Amino acid sequence: MSREAYQPPTESHTYGAGGYSSQLGGEPASEGVGPSVTYVCGDCNSKVALKRGDPIRCKECGHRVLYKERTRRMVQFEAR
Repeated sequence: MSREAYQPPTESHTYGAGGYSSQLGGEPASEGVGPSVTYVCGDCNSKVALKRGDPIRCKECGHRVLYKERTRRMVQFEAR
């Protein structure tokens, strides 16, 4: 591909306070939509439910280290 044939991308990506969003066709970025995932605070051990775009911070103490809870679903691996 020659340098003259290069066309820059037309979509605009922004990173704001709400998180990463891609604006295509004038659609507003959907923030806070979808399932929430439960994390455990590394400092005070409280459970924190976060959705997409939420700041990664404990709501109780403000600590920024959160651990994802282990799944309750049975996971089985086949060893060779």
